[in-house]
Amino acid sequence: MIHWLRDARDPLPATRRALPSDSDAPGLLAAGGELTPERLTEAYSHGIFPWYSPGQPILWWSPDPRMVLLTAEFKISRSLRKTLRRFAANPACEVRIDHAFDRVIDACASVPRDGVRGTWIVPEMLAAYRAWHRLGRVHSVETWIDGELAGGLYGVSLGRMFFGESMFALRADASKIALAALVCFCREHGVDTIDCQQHTRHLASLGARELSRTTFEERLQRATALPRIEDWSYDLSLWRHVGIDSSAETLDAG
Repeated sequence: MIHWLRDARDPLPATRRALPSDSDAPGLLAAGGELTPERLTEAYSHGIFPWYSPGQPILWWSPDPRMVLLTAEFKISRSLRKTLRRFAANPACEVRIDHAFDRVIDACASVPRDGVRGTWIVPEMLAAYRAWHRLGRVHSVETWIDGELAGGLYGVSLGRMFFGESMFALRADASKIALAALVCFCREHGVDTIDCQQHTRHLASLGARELSRTTFEERLQRATALPRIEDWSYDLSLWRHVGIDSSAETLDAG
């Protein structure tokens, strides 16, 4: 039976109560409540996230297994490495962080993915994550080419854990470049796990894999106990974390 959240004082249930993997809604834990920064902080701190469609109540999930990208296991194909080298060497190409957050989250909500529009980022979620962004918990990593936003991603940062939410690309490989930049940033700041929530072939091709809920929550507990990242800027020297050298100056990241 799914727990119904009556109000903001009603805590989320333990994740072990989520529906099992052989159910019709594997990982579904609770429904209802409100999307506030306080509730979202409670949820993400326990490995729980909201995901629902228009016309549904807020649905809270804790899937088992859990898809993650361990930053040490990020895979770069030969073609992507060439793309990253060209990108890092071109003064007209930049990585920016939190420069155009609203545009990134809007694009993630509207750009078709595999023929399906991203309707799960409903207006209430847009408002909630924008509010959380203003509190310094949600960040965008952006790919810029010739002064234009070409792609990017956004996600949640708690302690030294990053929770990837969604990505988009308006130009070829722009979202992959943003993900590679995020991996570099995470390695620099001691973030060893990027939560991907659920399995996709695209993420698996980049090195993501599934962990049991127990293993994921152990990593989560350790990571969120560490100090939060204070400096959200991207420096060209960070490309060294994926084997790309650059001696250019620091990029404007805000």
